[in-house]
Amino acid sequence: MRQIKKNRGFTLVELMAVLLIIALLAGVAAKNFMGQTEKAKVTTTKATLKTLHQAVNMFKLDTGRYPTEEMGLLELVEQPPDVDYWTPGGYLETTTVPRDAWKNEYIYQLNPESGKPFVIISYGADGREGGEGYDADLYSTDVD
Repeated sequence: MRQIKKNRGFTLVELMAVLLIIALLAGVAAKNFMGQTEKAKVTTTKATLKTLHQAVNMFKLDTGRYPTEEMGLLELVEQPPDVDYWTPGGYLETTTVPRDAWKNEYIYQLNPESGKPFVIISYGADGREGGEGYDADLYSTDVD
């Protein structure tokens, strides 16, 4: 009796189907992960905006004026020459002005159109004024 040897293994179609399923699952997982990453960046930037806003208010209480637009937020970490009273170490926990979660500099404006004394702005993920979604501008005056 002759035994027929059976080929064991997967066909090319079966392998392609498995690879397609794995690729689809990886795509869905990556999309969900990227959405959470951008959401975390917005949350981090809002927290930093709140901290910077409070630091500018403390600077005003101590010096009687807001930081100038020319020096901007740098006055929170470096003592201006015209300021006699200075909080040792500055008004931030760091020795440099932080950047937003997308590594862009914050924009500091005195007397903006909103009527507030000042505002600190992050231009969002795209780093440009305007935008929607994760590209939307974030303002220190809007942060709770």
